[in-house]
Amino acid sequence: MNCEVCQLKELEVEHFEIREVLRCILHTIVFHRALGLVRPKDIDLELFEITYVQCGDMELEKKIDENIEQFISWVEKHPNKKSQICLSFFEERNKQATWFTHKKERLHWEQWYINLNVAQHPKAHSGKSHNSKVVVDPGESALEERIARRAVLEASLNEVLFQIIKFVNEKKDHVPPIPNHEGVVCFPHEIIIPSSSDSAFGMDMIKRMLQTGHPTMLS
Repeated sequence: MNCEVCQLKELEVEHFEIREVLRCILHTIVFHRALGLVRPKDIDLELFEITYVQCGDMELEKKIDENIEQFISWVEKHPNKKSQICLSFFEERNKQATWFTHKKERLHWEQWYINLNVAQHPKAHSGKSHNSKVVVDPGESALEERIARRAVLEASLNEVLFQIIKFVNEKKDHVPPIPNHEGVVCFPHEIIIPSSSDSAFGMDMIKRMLQTGHPTMLS
């Protein structure tokens, strides 16, 4: 099976920006792989002048949020490291192992790599400190610098969203037939985050790619 891979542009974010940035990117990708059983929901970002679309499915939102929280926990334990999240779409098929048992085989057909560089700053930022209207010490120059950095990130995030749209419009031949499962919102997928037991995430990803890059993986 042909597995298409999309490496998204690296984004430099601060810790308090991770949650919104990842929600925006992950939901945008998943929405473009929705199966028509969705009620689109527009979401306005709090930190940026950007609106994206969710599938409007509570279980899907919960799953994505859980993975984001796991990723944030990893970032807190491994500061000053570039990070990568992989969103993989796959088909799951039965593979007969013996006369009496069956195993599931995952055939990956699309993988998205989200690349983040989490900037570290001396002062911690609370969830409420992200409003650019709040004056931040030590003065106007620091505030202007933060506003300028926010504008750069907003432009880069927009680039990533256009990169996603361009990819899904140009790469279509590898998309499998719609699965015949009632109530399924989008194609089967998994979100792979850095391993909590391995700070060398690059090596962890290489191991996973060796498992999935054929691209087959036995679950």
